[in-house]
Amino acid sequence: MTISHNILWKLLIDKDIKRTELKTLAGISTNAIAKLGKNETVALETLAKICAALKCELSDIIEVTSDRDDGGK
Repeated sequence: MTISHNILWKLLIDKDIKRTELKTLAGISTNAIAKLGKNETVALETLAKICAALKCELSDIIEVTSDRDDGGK
């Protein structure tokens, strides 16, 4: 399973919000922003804070894909 935060960055572009602004709006750390930028694991609480700040759903900021080669069977 792979988790991508690329749709978060697109959403920020669409809303004209910089990463530093997101940090302040959501009340999250610089370390959390860095981890998101590298598609590393972050706490669900962090993702929830981002959703609350951006008034969006979790599915609007992360995308989960399967790593399986068998077509998901």
